[in-house]
Amino acid sequence: MKANCWMGRNSVEVQTVPDPQILNAHDAIVKITSTAICGSDLHLYDGYIPTMVEGDILGHEFMGEIVETGPDVRTLRTGDRVVVPFPIACGHCTACEHRMYSVCENSNPNAGLAEKLMGYSPAGIFGYSHMLGGYPGGQAEYARVPFADVGPIKIEDDLPDDQVLFLSDILPTGYMGAEMCDIEPGDTVAVWGAGPVGQFAIASAYLLGADRVIAIDRFPYRLRTARDKAGAETIDYEETDVLDTLKEMTAGRGPDACIDAVGMEAHHPTPAIHAYDRVKQASRLETERPHALRESILACRNGGTVSVIGVYAGLLDKFPMGSLMNRSLTLKTGQCHVQRYLQPLLERIRNKEIDPSFVISHHLRLDEAPHGYEIFKHKQDECNKVVLSAA
Repeated sequence: MKANCWMGRNSVEVQTVPDPQILNAHDAIVKITSTAICGSDLHLYDGYIPTMVEGDILGHEFMGEIVETGPDVRTLRTGDRVVVPFPIACGHCTACEHRMYSVCENSNPNAGLAEKLMGYSPAGIFGYSHMLGGYPGGQAEYARVPFADVGPIKIEDDLPDDQVLFLSDILPTGYMGAEMCDIEPGDTVAVWGAGPVGQFAIASAYLLGADRVIAIDRFPYRLRTARDKAGAETIDYEETDVLDTLKEMTAGRGPDACIDAVGMEAHHPTPAIHAYDRVKQASRLETERPHALRESILACRNGGTVSVIGVYAGLLDKFPMGSLMNRSLTLKTGQCHVQRYLQPLLERIRNKEIDPSFVISHHLRLDEAPHGYEIFKHKQDECNKVVLSAA
């Protein structure tokens, strides 16, 4: 089969690789119809996630048709159309019983690698380094799906791929980011990052009752989408001071909740500040550029909530712990427990409360994946979200 493979920093290639096989009685094989390039894939592409190996198959946002199941799979059968969540979860451990699927205790066979960096291991993830399981990803023609009774959700044929594909990751991630804010009627929520996850965090904040949502970014086309499609007010952080502007917009009080939808490769408009973290990150003295995280903490009102859904990998510098503690802020974060949100969000899509396809800017063939990575990374051609057709 064809698959998009990581070949080193800033290098991916579509190669011919062996077809996946059933390895466990609870496995299923999916013939992939649509897959996507995620913003967190760029952290792999840029070389900031350790334990990648040349030839690893990328991709954790995918859907398709079941073509084979192991003998112990009970809920799926050949021909079922499914969306596959990015965290791999067993469904039976303590974490899964508490619906915390992204920290499943049994799905990462390389847990020891993650424990050295994080203390304990999160769940295995498709196409996201050997530290997180070494599972081949979904930017391919076929994928093996472990614990198939726990992950995939069946989709009826009346909903096109573009409307349901993002149930695999970014729609539930944005929704969980808003849910962690404990939004009450009348609240103002600020969202750092108007990429696809940020757009869904904005839309979800409104679904959960926010009165105002303010999007912070620097790319005009992203800010335009946030205004026109998601309904946000916007701040271009290269044109104005974010902290001062948020105070002005909230009568000096600050947002009730702040969502960091950027993560470890944030940008800062002040060259010296940006260079400080970029140099430290490049020299591996820290693994993050946490500009958005620092700013979201400083911006949040006293007693408010900071929700972090942007991906971080390890260690960061100059974390404003004094602000967090002294101002009674609550910090909530986590990789999304996707399986928890699949059915409720599918119902919202079916009820036309949200159409996730509004974030898509580019449809490409699987063999155009290297081009997709380049335009997505460099924000060329107003690239907001790339969907790859593997069918």
